[in-house]
Amino acid sequence: MAQTKTSGDSRLRNVPSVDRLIRTDVAIELATRIGIKRVTALARLVTSEIRTAVQSESESANGQSAESLLINATQRLEEVATLESRLGIRNVINATGVVLHTNLGRAPLSKAAQTAISEEAARYCTLEYDNASGLRGKRGARAEALLRELTGAEEALVVNNCAAAALLILAVLAGDGETLVSRGELVEIGGDFRVPDVMASSGTRMIEVGTTNRTHLDDYRKAISSKTRLIMRVHPSNYRVVGFTSSPRLDELAALAREAMIPLYEDAGSGQLSDLSELGVEGEPIIEQLIAGGADLVSFSGDKLLGSVQAGLIVGKRGIVDRLRRHPLYRALRSDKLRLAALEATLAAHQRNRAEVPVLQMLSLTKQDISTRAQSLLSQVSNNSKTVHLDLIDSESAIGGGAGPTANLPTTVIAVSDQNRTAQEIETVLRTSLPPVIARIADQKVLLDLRTVFPDQEDSLLRTLNNL
Repeated sequence: MAQTKTSGDSRLRNVPSVDRLIRTDVAIELATRIGIKRVTALARLVTSEIRTAVQSESESANGQSAESLLINATQRLEEVATLESRLGIRNVINATGVVLHTNLGRAPLSKAAQTAISEEAARYCTLEYDNASGLRGKRGARAEALLRELTGAEEALVVNNCAAAALLILAVLAGDGETLVSRGELVEIGGDFRVPDVMASSGTRMIEVGTTNRTHLDDYRKAISSKTRLIMRVHPSNYRVVGFTSSPRLDELAALAREAMIPLYEDAGSGQLSDLSELGVEGEPIIEQLIAGGADLVSFSGDKLLGSVQAGLIVGKRGIVDRLRRHPLYRALRSDKLRLAALEATLAAHQRNRAEVPVLQMLSLTKQDISTRAQSLLSQVSNNSKTVHLDLIDSESAIGGGAGPTANLPTTVIAVSDQNRTAQEIETVLRTSLPPVIARIADQKVLLDLRTVFPDQEDSLLRTLNNL
């Protein structure tokens, strides 16, 4: 046993200590960027890896001198620090053609919204301060006023996302009773958000009416009881039921709700403030029309077709919205100053000129617009490789974010292929470049769609293509 222990100690003798590793020039330089505590933690990880490799007699560590192992450790320390630096939120080039890409942060912010965050809200600001009177002000007052003007609603409220809006409404209005909802509207959207789960969390009892494809007004009427507190309509964000289908019109359901003295709530999802059919967006409800059609409450997202930050926006009857505002749950769900500043700027842009909103700019691009940009970019690529091929082909972009799933957005994409590398290998090179270029793969080619690439990102994309 003693011989085995001695042998083991001998093998580990050349492994650098954590103290020695953090005294190297590489570690000292890293400490100026990420701090000595983080460098020390990474050094422990690296030395542990090397110790394990030595004990397992790995070829990469077996028989190496102390100096060689130290060199390996410093190289590994740099690699681990670089990999870790890429784990946080970073700017990327979205070349997927998916305008509202949930994994990439959905709606990109306008210049006005960015300025509002950095110059108006980043430091001290008038979040709950009335500058005119010097007294305490109301949080979100300006954003709520803009929402009232844009939707025609009596009152508005802002919370931190659309699921929070639904939770607040259901808990306050129906937490002690039942909520009627059509079976065809029990949707699940991205991130495991399910309507039945939100209902259960709010305390309300869900009463399903109708069938998956057909729900009639009488189905709602027959389900109303003394325990009914709310009628809920849910817009099917990321799918459509077609064929033998039917559902009551909004005005019909609103009339029934008024007759029964029960609020009618619509979860509209995508947040379309005006008609975008000329941009290819079909089948998405316009918030102003829902209010005019008789909905007592409407909730929708801030980071979809509205083109702003993640937020849950609630508009509707003043008395009902005031109930939501007074409830203790609202304080847990209310928005912060950065979110409100960006939202104000975006809503003001919708009043002034919606073309300032990046999402709407991207949707408005024609196939010819994108083709012209793609041809110009390709003409600048210094492609001296005989194996790498860059071609322009027809394709389609997507709205994404659960909005307009049937929308048709013709585009022209740059198709990248290489005789010596697979599409997955090319995609990895693009994704790990600086800045990362996020693309999609189809038919063993990597596709780059400039619809979602900002013009000021084209130089970076060009450098990455040249490096291929």
